[in-house]
Amino acid sequence: MTGDRAGDYRILHEAALRDYLAGLPDLKALLGGEPAAWEITEVGDGNLNLVFIVKGASGGIAVKQALPYVRLVGESWPLPLSRAHYEYLALSKQAELAPGLVPALLHHNEALALTVMELLEPHIIMRKGMVAGTQYPRFVDDITTFMAQTLFFTSDLALSAADKKEAIAAFAGNHALCKITEDLIFTDPYRIAEQNRWTAPYLDGLAAELRDDMELHVAISRLKLKFMASPEAQLHGDLHTGSIMVTERQTRVIDPEFAFYGPMGFDVGAVLANLLMAYFASAGHERVPGERQAFEIWVLETVEQVWSEFARKFLDLWRAGAAGDAYPASLFAGENGATRLEAERQAYMQRLFADTVGFAAAKTIRRIFGLAHNIDFELIEDARKRAISEARAVRLARAMMVETGAFPAITDVTGAARKLRDWQPELSAG
Repeated sequence: MTGDRAGDYRILHEAALRDYLAGLPDLKALLGGEPAAWEITEVGDGNLNLVFIVKGASGGIAVKQALPYVRLVGESWPLPLSRAHYEYLALSKQAELAPGLVPALLHHNEALALTVMELLEPHIIMRKGMVAGTQYPRFVDDITTFMAQTLFFTSDLALSAADKKEAIAAFAGNHALCKITEDLIFTDPYRIAEQNRWTAPYLDGLAAELRDDMELHVAISRLKLKFMASPEAQLHGDLHTGSIMVTERQTRVIDPEFAFYGPMGFDVGAVLANLLMAYFASAGHERVPGERQAFEIWVLETVEQVWSEFARKFLDLWRAGAAGDAYPASLFAGENGATRLEAERQAYMQRLFADTVGFAAAKTIRRIFGLAHNIDFELIEDARKRAISEARAVRLARAMMVETGAFPAITDVTGAARKLRDWQPELSAG
């Protein structure tokens, strides 16, 4: 349900949140017991918001409230509260298209920029599990179902032109979050920017190379243009392993506040990039050489399967009789038409794969030289080891972005990653 707009925005810390929830009969009943006895813990470890876990005598909930600024930076970087509205819209649509793969929505108050969701237990953030070397057998099937369903059914392949344009308009106001992506992913890592950081001094030389690499600047600018100008489908917008909660049996996608209509390869590339970064970071987490070999084999197999299963499911949805205004059936009648349409489907997926490879590279580089980093690398205590792992990831990412045509299949990506596993880069100092 959606809360009333009565009352001005205010940040709800523990006492105020307790009072607010106590005034909502459905949530009060779900939690059970007396409100004074509820356990409220702030657990937000992200860059933007407050996140609370609230537990009562009979149940628990998760509460997310947007702050009017970037939490990672502070009040010097204001941010519109409307992002909570777009996150609610995105979660609602994702729940419709991919049921069981996002947390259930329990309450939303637009004025407070606050959303209450089911408490996911015993799920953990996937990135934390991968740092520990945990394998997740359900992940491939779940994440590929999520991506295929949400991307296909919000695209021109499934929607009428009018419905698609209205959907684009519904998310068009989320431009402040898009601007963060445009700056932090597609621009800042390639220039001198105040908020950039990297593993210094070891990667100083590599950072300078990125700033002088005109081929890379052209490639990232083309990707930025596609991000800005290609509203292919409703994207999650931040689909990394920190926005996925898992157990060995379940997967839940969370935090779509960056949702907007953009190029599909951005979401798919984000998933692949974070798996590849986990692969390269793995060596830095070894206590004994080779102890994580089984995990690393699983990660690269997962990279391959994420693309192949996503492509298979996406094509199956298209072949099932898409009703969108793109590729009208009347133009592809008869055996010859069916054959030609299938060839076009394959060409479409090849273009989408090329986009995915490029965006995966962009997501990798930003996590090593931009503002917000991954714990995959950050938790490698030995800075030199960390820099080696990061340099390997960057070497692959540059090739993927500048020489995308050299990666016509997902096995070309994993094969290149495998070759770089033990490559020894030249570091700036040591």
